[in-house]
Amino acid sequence: MTIVRICQHKTCRKQGAAKVLKTFQSLAPDHISIEPSGCLGQCGNGSMVLVLPDEVWYCRVSPEEVSAIVDRHLIQGHPIKAMLYRKFHPL
Repeated sequence: MTIVRICQHKTCRKQGAAKVLKTFQSLAPDHISIEPSGCLGQCGNGSMVLVLPDEVWYCRVSPEEVSAIVDRHLIQGHPIKAMLYRKFHPL
């Protein structure tokens, strides 16, 4: 099962993570588990989104970008290279 974790710790919440979580919850297909997460340890780069079991990290995700992640990554299976967190996904 695919799980999407969205950090809801202080710094990410200041960067709009609550809206990102709500947008994922409203757009994701039923077979995808959307979960609020505690700190993912990447403070200052939020809103942080982690897709498991793929171990794909997205940083600075805005609510407006969620539909692209849902469509291209979660439905079509193609992570969005331009949005990946470079710390874990170098070019």
